[in-house]
Amino acid sequence: MSVEVPDPNELLRLQPTVRYDDRNEQGRGGARHLSAVLPAISAAMGHPLPTPVHSDPEFAREQLGLPEAASVVVVLVDGLGFWNLAMRRGHAPYLRSLLDDSSCSTPISTCYPSTTVAAMSTFGTGTCPGLTAMTGYTQMNVQTNEICQLIQFKGAPEPLELQRQPTIFERLSAEGVRVTSSGLPKFAASPLTQAAFRGADYVSNVLPRDRVLAAAKAARTPGLTYLYIRDADKTGHNYGWDSDRWVGAFERIDAQLGLLKRSVPRGTLIVVVADHGMISTDPDLRIDIAQEPMLAQGVQAVGGEPRALMLYLEPECSADEVADRWRDRLGDRALVRTRDEAVADGVYGPVDPRVVPMIGDVLVSAAGRTTIVDSRIQTDKATRLPSVHGSQTSAEMDIPLLIDMA
Repeated sequence: MSVEVPDPNELLRLQPTVRYDDRNEQGRGGARHLSAVLPAISAAMGHPLPTPVHSDPEFAREQLGLPEAASVVVVLVDGLGFWNLAMRRGHAPYLRSLLDDSSCSTPISTCYPSTTVAAMSTFGTGTCPGLTAMTGYTQMNVQTNEICQLIQFKGAPEPLELQRQPTIFERLSAEGVRVTSSGLPKFAASPLTQAAFRGADYVSNVLPRDRVLAAAKAARTPGLTYLYIRDADKTGHNYGWDSDRWVGAFERIDAQLGLLKRSVPRGTLIVVVADHGMISTDPDLRIDIAQEPMLAQGVQAVGGEPRALMLYLEPECSADEVADRWRDRLGDRALVRTRDEAVADGVYGPVDPRVVPMIGDVLVSAAGRTTIVDSRIQTDKATRLPSVHGSQTSAEMDIPLLIDMA
């Protein structure tokens, strides 16, 4: 079955909010969501672990089409959105063979914002940003009243203090299940690893081939193995997801996954997912808050990223008034919501009361190829990346769920 790619403009339109309810029958999401993948895998392994968002792991397993298996390798390819994959599938013989299977030919959804820190913690805990307290690339540290960054946790609370939801990894480990993570040495004890993936035995290797082979070796013993591949996202940000360099990185990713398939023991379940997709930006559609006094008025701090902003307002400033002013300026180039509107709409899933002040007073989700930056606080390079993500379009929210059995 060949995947038909929609018109590119359709992929760049803002989509309805993803719902986390397992049995959601309208809109997008439900059990076919990044947050359901590890709970579903736990059921496939015979150790079903419900979460506050997914109460029935066996139902999630059935909805995602996962077969039962004693040993599972789950691979997260950073930045490889479903439509990025579909449009470049000619360069990836192994991934194409999976994508052409009817069970893998439909995307699942990631969380909002469609960005790494929010998605990694959503994936690792089987919950949602409203519970993990990781609501954006940057967000308000309510202890210091300053913006913090959550890739390296610069200016942020300690990982376990911020992200208090137990991970699926540590819950499986507590039940005596082997859990192994194969990755780069520098990520072994990183704050993001502690927040989203604590509980696994971490195996470090510098070379991609060695990381793949380490994952395959771990899979010889029943349990869960996690393999992280970052190259699609890194190359996309620096050179554009549609560049020759990105295609080269994509081809190498496909080769790594093919090697994994050949190297794991027979009967190993392989599941390939991503955290988000990517879009190409248009320099002519770049809006700089620093050059827009009307947009800057009343805004004390800017969090999030160029496709998914969080505006933290000055005291006594009305969120409704600021939201209206931004709507007037941006029109159909963005969806502007107050925090109360976004929470009520289920944007972050269930929201813990302690997380509410971490979320901006006003949220701005970009449509099309628009980016909204602030050159007062961002480097020039950061405001002009050729490919980005974070918003609520299909290109950014739709991710692959590819299933293979060795």
